[in-house]
Amino acid sequence: MEMYTDVLLVTANVGSLFDNMEHYGVLKEAWVGEIESDWMREFFGTVQSHKPRFIALHFQEVGGKDYMVNMGHAENFFCNIESNEEMRDFDRVCTYVDNHFKNVDSFTALGSMYFIHKSLKNIYQYDFNVKDFKAVSGQNKYVGSLDEVTTVEKEKFLKNFWPDFKWSRKGFMRTRWIIHNQGLDLVNVHLFHDASNLIACNASPSIYSDNRQKALRYVINRISDSSYTPLPFFLFGDFNFRLDTLSLVQNLSTSAVVQTVTKDSSNEVEKIICEQKDNDHKILKYDKEISAFQDVITEEDILFPPSYPYCEDYTKPTQYMNTRCPSWCDRILMSHTAQDIIHRRDEGASSVVYNTMGPNVCMGDHKPVFLSFALKTNGH
Repeated sequence: MEMYTDVLLVTANVGSLFDNMEHYGVLKEAWVGEIESDWMREFFGTVQSHKPRFIALHFQEVGGKDYMVNMGHAENFFCNIESNEEMRDFDRVCTYVDNHFKNVDSFTALGSMYFIHKSLKNIYQYDFNVKDFKAVSGQNKYVGSLDEVTTVEKEKFLKNFWPDFKWSRKGFMRTRWIIHNQGLDLVNVHLFHDASNLIACNASPSIYSDNRQKALRYVINRISDSSYTPLPFFLFGDFNFRLDTLSLVQNLSTSAVVQTVTKDSSNEVEKIICEQKDNDHKILKYDKEISAFQDVITEEDILFPPSYPYCEDYTKPTQYMNTRCPSWCDRILMSHTAQDIIHRRDEGASSVVYNTMGPNVCMGDHKPVFLSFALKTNGH
């Protein structure tokens, strides 16, 4: 008999929750505290609203840019989520936090948390060492180097993905599950960002887009190779997908005020300013990076505004920063086989919700993105 298990997937780049935000002066401590408490309230509200029995939370940039100072704060953040009264009915928790920043060759700053509701009996997690699934019980917390943890696969991208630029802590982390006889992979991903708006304008697609494409293709190949039996998979994280900047600027140049700013000492272009009030669905057509992967992955329709870069000013929760073109960086992607195991009701109301968390409060520079759905499963 076909059954359904309500699932909630959430991805959140939480770097700005931990950064010092020194430019806010004396306000910084109060604002950071307010942003974090609002973040928690919005997350718990989402859980209350959708009532999932399985929750997967994927974090990127754990500890922020100043991670050597902020990792203790990050650990408290994870503990506060897990121990909150709102999560009391989730009696099993698996937490994986890569905070071993001293190992620069493997540090990814990724964190993944999985919550299992007390009513969910038939759930197993994969052990990549013995190549078998084991029943999940209790609180399982792994913080530090995850190299010896057998229930997670973690990998930092090799330097040849990004040979011309400063190295960073980007990579992916995978866990593998069986929920009521339905197996699936859950992959936390953090891809490369655009280091320069001007370089991003030089070509279509940009060099940054090309590098992200190589890295994402590598991840998909790794989780689909013959090392383990391939399963339906969900990839969710900060893909750093950007709009096709050159095409966008060319379009704006015909319909908006464009100002080019040059350096005083030379004619070198320092910045390009385009100003136009635009609706989100018009600029969505410049969101092209996923199209290179239509053979293997898909996505629910995007009906929400770009998830980045929101102003970190606590008093301006819906305003974007003007340092970057707003884009849908934070995504929940899936294999075609994963889309097939999402239950869709026949009646008008959709059982699938793909949206941002905290649209009207400050959540940092990224709005978390969530996918709520009923997973097709078998038995009780």
